Amino acid sequence: MSGSSVLYSVVDSWVGSLTINLLCYSTVFIPGYFLIQYFKKSKYIERAGLGTLSKLITSCVYGQGYDKLVTTDLPPAPRTPAPERSMSSKCLQLIFCFLGLQASYLTWGVLQEKIMTKEYQSSEGNIGHFRDSQFLVFVNRILAFLLAATYLGFTRQPRHTAPIYKYSYCSFSNIMSSWCQYEALKYVTFPTQVLAKASKIIPTMIMGKIVSEKKYEYFEYVTAVLISFGMTMFLLGSTESKGNSSSSTTLSGIIILIGYMSFDAFTSNWQGELFSQHKMSSVQMMCGVNLFSCLFTTTSLMQQGGFSTSFNFMLTYPAFFWDSLILSICSATGQLFIYHTISLFGPVVFIIIMTIRQGLAILLSCLIYSHPVSLMGVLGIFMVFMAIFLRVYCSHRLKQLQQRRAGGDTTKV
Repeated sequence: MSGSSVLYSVVDSWVGSLTINLLCYSTVFIPGYFLIQYFKKSKYIERAGLGTLSKLITSCVYGQGYDKLVTTDLPPAPRTPAPERSMSSKCLQLIFCFLGLQASYLTWGVLQEKIMTKEYQSSEGNIGHFRDSQFLVFVNRILAFLLAATYLGFTRQPRHTAPIYKYSYCSFSNIMSSWCQYEALKYVTFPTQVLAKASKIIPTMIMGKIVSEKKYEYFEYVTAVLISFGMTMFLLGSTESKGNSSSSTTLSGIIILIGYMSFDAFTSNWQGELFSQHKMSSVQMMCGVNLFSCLFTTTSLMQQGGFSTSFNFMLTYPAFFWDSLILSICSATGQLFIYHTISLFGPVVFIIIMTIRQGLAILLSCLIYSHPVSLMGVLGIFMVFMAIFLRVYCSHRLKQLQQRRAGGDTTKV
C-alpha cells in the first residue's frame, strides 16, 4: 500500500475525521480564549462605553449582572397565577405532548439511520452514501437556533445575566455527542445506539460527581448496575445473532458510543450548573447553545470544504435534501416539545414519555430495517427499560417522602 493511500485511509476513518474536526474547532476556541483573557485582565468592564460593540463584548465576557450595568429596563410585570386547568384539558395537553415527542423523535430516528446507513440513488442510476456526520449536526443546529431566536424575539423573557462565552463549553460537548451519535451508525446498529442512550445514566452520574460533586441514593447505583447488565446482554445477543456481518458491533462503534455518552453527560451537567447559577429560561439556553454550535460547525465545514461536498450530494441525490430538511425540522420541533412538556408536567412525566419513545424506536428500526435480535438481546432490552422505570418511580417516591417530612416539620414549628 502506497503512502498516499495510507494517508487517505487514515483521514477517511473516524479517527482522522475527528482529529480534523477538533483542529478546526481549535481555530475558534484558541483565539476566543485569548480574547476573553485579554478583556478580563485589562478590566474592560470598568472602561466599557455605551456603544453596541461595548455592550456586546461585556455580554460575551462578563454577562449582564445587575451590579455591573445600569439599565433602564422596566420592572417586570407582576405574575398572575395561571388558571387551574380541568382534568380533560390536562389529558389533552398530555396527549398533545406525547404525540408531538413521539412523532418528532421517531421520525428523526428513522431518517437518521436511513441517511447514515442506506444508499441513495440518482435519476441516472448512480449509487451514493452520505458520510459527513458534521453536516447533519449543522443542519439540525441552524434551524433550532433560528426557531429559538425567533421565539425570544416575540416573547418576554427573564433578564439574561450569564456570560455568553460559557455556552461554548456545553455547545462543544453537544456537537461532539451529536457527531458521535451519527458516526456510530457506521459501526453499530440503531437499536444498539438507542440502548446506549438509555444507558447514559451511568456516565451522567460519573460526570455529576466530577463537575458538581453530586451525591446519589442507593437505588440510583442499583439501577445503574442493572442497566449495565442489560446493555451487556443486548450487545452479546445482537453480536451472536448478526455473526460476522459488516454492520455488527465493532470496537470502533463501542468507543464512539462511550464518547457520545461522556460528552452528553457533560452537556447536561454543565447546563444544570448554568441554570442554577444564572436562572435563564430554557429557550435562552437553547438559543445560546445552538448559536455556538452553528459557529463551530460552520467554521469547520468551511475549512474542510464540507458545504460544497454536501450540497453537491444534495443536487445529485434530491431525496437526501428532503431527508435532511425533515431531519432538521424534527430535531428543532422536538426540542420545543421537550421544553413545553417539562414546563407543563415536570421532568418525571417527560422521562417516562422519552423512555417509551426509545422502546418504540428500537421496535420501529427492527421492523423497517430488519435488525435481528436474539432472546438474550430482548431480555437485555427489557432489563434496561425496567431499570429506568424503577429509577423514575423511586425518584418520585423519594421526593414525595421529602415533601411530607418538610410539611411535617413546618407543622410542628
